[in-house]
Amino acid sequence: MPASKYKRVLLKLSGEAFQNKDKGHSLDADALISIARQLKDVRDMDVEVAIVVGGGNIFRGLAGQEAGIGRTTGDHIGMLATVINSLALQSALENIDVQTRVMTAIAIPAVAETFIKRRAVRHLEKGRVVIFGAGTGNPYFTTDSAAALRASEIKCDALLKGTKVDGVYSADPVVHPDATRFDELTYSEAINRQLRVMDTAAFSLCQENSIPIVVFNFFKENEIIRVLKGEPVGTLVHD
Repeated sequence: MPASKYKRVLLKLSGEAFQNKDKGHSLDADALISIARQLKDVRDMDVEVAIVVGGGNIFRGLAGQEAGIGRTTGDHIGMLATVINSLALQSALENIDVQTRVMTAIAIPAVAETFIKRRAVRHLEKGRVVIFGAGTGNPYFTTDSAAALRASEIKCDALLKGTKVDGVYSADPVVHPDATRFDELTYSEAINRQLRVMDTAAFSLCQENSIPIVVFNFFKENEIIRVLKGEPVGTLVHD
């Protein structure tokens, strides 16, 4: 494997990465296998990798509010959904002999370790993939904010936001085919333009800690490898 530009990265994946809408699967076996194999390729580059996963494939807080579930309760349900995804991904990784640890912001000792920064760093140093579940452990914060927080805490060289599009656009390219794709943005530009690829808190945290963000198409074959090699892939958000 070619050398990586980054030694330690945090990958943020939405819950949609785990589902297959065509088959009606919230947790799709093929999707899990694909994600696991890509992460194995990353580890084969000797890159320390942590992951924050969303839970929208199982439960979204907004849907809960529409059903009469309060925001705080809905957010906690969403956090538990991310733990389900984390455990499923852990199983898929271990099936292909990738050592993995799940760490959660909410204490669930029967199924995962509670997040402790030093322990997380030690796992990474030992070559284990670390999956962070349960967001920040607090309601009203997105998993994007959790990704930026964990990347800051464990001192990642970059935050990689894996999406279904090939970067950040001026508008939703599905709705607006004439939308412009950005090769590079500053944190301030991303915030001021109100680009929805990540929330303001996440952009601000990365800006304060000088963590570059790369937004790229995770579902394009070998795209994450190209990102790690430093090729001009997706959109780079930095100082």
